[in-house]
Order: sequence, then C-alpha cells, then structure tokens
Amino acid sequence: MKIIIKAKNLEQSEALNKFIEEKFFTLKKFIDILKRPDEGKTLAEVFVEVEKESRHHRKGEIFLVKAQAILPGRSIMAEAKEEDLFKAVIAARDELRMEIEKYKVKKVDKNRREQRKAKTEIER
Repeated sequence: MKIIIKAKNLEQSEALNKFIEEKFFTLKKFIDILKRPDEGKTLAEVFVEVEKESRHHRKGEIFLVKAQAILPGRSIMAEAKEEDLFKAVIAARDELRMEIEKYKVKKVDKNRREQRKAKTEIER
C-alpha cells in the first residue's frame, strides 16, 4: 500500500507525515484481500491531502483532511473538517475505513454468490 501526502496552506513537517502514515497504514489489513494473485502486491494507493482552511474564520483554525483510496475498479473518498489537525486525520481515516469495508464486503459477496450459483447448477 502506497501513501502519498500533500499539505496545503501549512508546513508539512516530518512529525505530521509520520503521524499520517501511522494512522493510514492501519487500513492495510482491510486492503490486503485485494491482492493480485499473480504478483502478490496490494493494488491500493492512498492520497491524503491536509490543508488549513482559508483565513476568514473568526475564531480558531479549521483543518480539512481529504483522503482518497484508489482500489481496483473503484476510487473511494473521505473528508473531515475539525479544529484540531490530528482529530481531522483520524476522522478521515475512520470514514475511509468504513467505505473500504463496504467495498470489500461487496467484492467478497460477489465471488460467493457466483460460487453458490455454480454449485446449484452442478447439483441439478
């Protein structure tokens, strides 16, 4: 799994990169089922964009984290706005995790349905 990080309107520090990679790397266990059998590589890329919203807010800063996972046959987006940058990263990761789980369940169920259909045809 490849994680690509981009920062906008704020400094991209090593600590921030490490935190984002650590949090989004936990998604690997959900994506491992999507390996290509001949290569054994995971076919997923995760793009994370962290930005500080415009300066027009009267109180505090607002951070926006956009995460996009590119999976075989589908691109999944997640977005989170928070006053704390680290909370926004965690919220975006959680939303992306839920979407990946939905995708994974659909993909696995499709294979199972096809296997059940083939089994019933053989029994007839």
